[in-house]
Amino acid sequence: MVDKNITNNEAKEQPFIFGKSNYRILLLSIAVVVFGFILMIGETDIYNFQKIVLAPILVLIGFGIGFWAILKKPVTK
Repeated sequence: MVDKNITNNEAKEQPFIFGKSNYRILLLSIAVVVFGFILMIGETDIYNFQKIVLAPILVLIGFGIGFWAILKKPVTK
């Protein structure tokens, strides 16, 4: 039989793709998006400033923060 050579790559721990700061920023972006959607719900007037202006802007800002968190290079030691 042929012996299989196990490389050291399989035994090594693979580092995460993102750094700790990237994950924190990504969680912040999720929180901003969720807060924007929470502002959209409610029993008040449908044409309220909060629902048609403020909430969509917050959602877009949250998506922008998430995009930035993905593209930000992690800090290397």
